[in-house]
Amino acid sequence: MKAGKDKVIAFHYTLTVDGEKVESSHENGQPLWILLGHGQLIPGLEKALEEHGAGDTLQVEIPPAEGYGERQEGQIQRVPKKYFQDAKHLKPGTVTVLALKQGGQRAVTVHKVGMSTVDVDLNHPMAGKMLNFDVAIQEVRDATEEEIQHGHAHPPGAEAH
Repeated sequence: MKAGKDKVIAFHYTLTVDGEKVESSHENGQPLWILLGHGQLIPGLEKALEEHGAGDTLQVEIPPAEGYGERQEGQIQRVPKKYFQDAKHLKPGTVTVLALKQGGQRAVTVHKVGMSTVDVDLNHPMAGKMLNFDVAIQEVRDATEEEIQHGHAHPPGAEAH
């Protein structure tokens, strides 16, 4: 079976940027389970996985436009410390998660820390970077109706929600 929209794919990956390993699914031993075609992956990686099947391995180089976008100047914003989980440990250069007023979260980079506020760069930490993925596809299957309704894959052994 080949990967495509509304297919669940399980894969291991290693991401390198500028020759340095950034993250890998091998560290926890569990593959990443994704429902393709539902915005769970950056566009370039999702496109690269399509039409591949279990047992395939691939190396993918993804330009910023198909990853996290180009860096944009003027994206520094001052935010009250209360919007950060662990504000007292923040320092310039730290990548952290910002809780958004409208719900959800956003990865940001700390620019400056003040007494009651934190200046953050709203560009994604990987914006403007060439992303290199080594991927090994473990499984491809049809998504269940429930997975399609929920908009994400349900890995084996995952608790119902």
